[in-house]
Amino acid sequence: MSTRTDPPAWRVLLGYVRPFRTTLVLGGVLSLATAATGLALPLAVRELLESLGEGRTVSGLLVLMAVLVLANAAIGAFGSFLLERTAESVVLVARRRLVSRLLWLRISALDETEPGDLMARVSADTTLLREVSSQSLVSAVTSLLTLAATITMMALLDPVLLVVTLGALAVAQVVVAVVMPRISRAAKQAQESVGLMSAALERALGNLRTVKASGAEERERDRLHAAAADAWRGGVRAAVWQSVAGNTGGLAIQLSFIVVLGMGGARAVSGAIDVATLVAFLLYLFYLMSPISELANVAGQYQVGAAAVTRIQEVETLPSESPDTAVPADPASPRDAGPAAVAFDEVRFRYRPELPQVHHGVTFEVPRGGMTAFVGPSGAGKTTVFSLLERFYEADSGRVLVDGTDVRNWPLADLRAAIGYVEQDAPVLSGTLRDNLVFGAPDADDAEVAAVLDTTRLAALVDRLPDGLATTVGHRGVKLSGGERQRVAIARALLRRPRLLLLDEVTSQLDAVNEAALRETIAGAAATTTVLVVAHRLSTVTMADRIVVLDAGRVRAVGTHTELVATDPLYAELAATQLLAVEDAD
Repeated sequence: MSTRTDPPAWRVLLGYVRPFRTTLVLGGVLSLATAATGLALPLAVRELLESLGEGRTVSGLLVLMAVLVLANAAIGAFGSFLLERTAESVVLVARRRLVSRLLWLRISALDETEPGDLMARVSADTTLLREVSSQSLVSAVTSLLTLAATITMMALLDPVLLVVTLGALAVAQVVVAVVMPRISRAAKQAQESVGLMSAALERALGNLRTVKASGAEERERDRLHAAAADAWRGGVRAAVWQSVAGNTGGLAIQLSFIVVLGMGGARAVSGAIDVATLVAFLLYLFYLMSPISELANVAGQYQVGAAAVTRIQEVETLPSESPDTAVPADPASPRDAGPAAVAFDEVRFRYRPELPQVHHGVTFEVPRGGMTAFVGPSGAGKTTVFSLLERFYEADSGRVLVDGTDVRNWPLADLRAAIGYVEQDAPVLSGTLRDNLVFGAPDADDAEVAAVLDTTRLAALVDRLPDGLATTVGHRGVKLSGGERQRVAIARALLRRPRLLLLDEVTSQLDAVNEAALRETIAGAAATTTVLVVAHRLSTVTMADRIVVLDAGRVRAVGTHTELVATDPLYAELAATQLLAVEDAD
């Protein structure tokens, strides 16, 4: 990920909290009120002891103490609710922000990351913001104020005993300062391990058939167990250091209590202080335990939260598409403008700087309407033509033109609204069959859906399904056959009524009957739109108005089937191979 200088974690956390500052302040005020009622109790106890010693009635003091205890509980509960609600709101904002960022990532950025790790950042890392962004922030403020108030009250009671107490606290502070960096490192490692485990799990579940067919269940299990163990070890290390930090303050208070009890007893015997003052001081000493332990916990939680913020900020550094993608295109304008013209002008492209070039000065023109087929050996750069047209990637040099305009100058939403794209693996999304069909045209009515079902010969499938169009197709369309998934993807693209239809190996999983029907569909579409096809089957290629032959990232020939068989040896070889394959199949 990027190494740019990011803002400190505390500033990012404040940015998440800022929209909820009113609720946070109210929760903080209630927490302070809770602390104040707690601080009043030792004074009430002191007054109670003095009243008992002097034989005065104490019923009023007992009622006051009961009221303080109940008020402390009620105010504390409501304040905690406000803070927890704010914490959940912060997590919601962080998740929405991350999801929005991820959906507009450039494909090139996604190519270099693990989807499972990105999912972990959205689900697990954002959860770690819950405590540190609200409860910890308020706890830090209230604990500091409570600590200051308690120390002030102790100073008023006996400055000598206070000096002893502060000495122990200074030692605790040194220990905490040493421990904090270790918590940060352990927390970062634990969260990275969770990301790796999520990536490994996504890898296995996303290809479970391959895993089972390869007999690799045990190897994948061991890989996942190792990743889980790494996450466990990082979490345990962080827990160890957090425990040390959290209990150091309590240990310092307990040691102080022993020393203060001995020294304070001696001072009481000498008459320097009375017993009631000593008892009140000891109560305040115990009251120090809560804010000191809380501050140590807050420091540990901040380190964990800072590690989560670092991982979340890393996503912010990934390159994303321009903001105009967030503006929906006017669906009428691209659809009603007629077929699109396409041209490549000396296009050079490589997927990453360290990889070889895929296109070496590719140049061709496709007029409006009709069908153009791209053929060539594997790795010739055929699918890359479609990726550059969709602006999934951008050319290193040269121009990719649609209607004479460089695609980089098109509003991205308008460009993609004008294109229907059927990918090579014909992806089908989890959901219902209808959800998949209207995915690219959510406003399509029933008549349009019915028409495209007939065109792609899916109507019979819908009739067979138990719930028709409302039938769920499973993860990645697992409940459909390969040919059915391919036809669903084609129907989805046709339903958009695109000006430019990109079909990448759309007949690879179709039987002869459905392939013939699809060829008729493509021919019909070519009458009203521009159709570009990547194909290896000769039956599809020969029906094209023009054929572009690609080889090793260059255009070597353009023409019709008849022309190319006579003039281009590579195409003639490819065509002969296809003919032999067809004849053998027959």
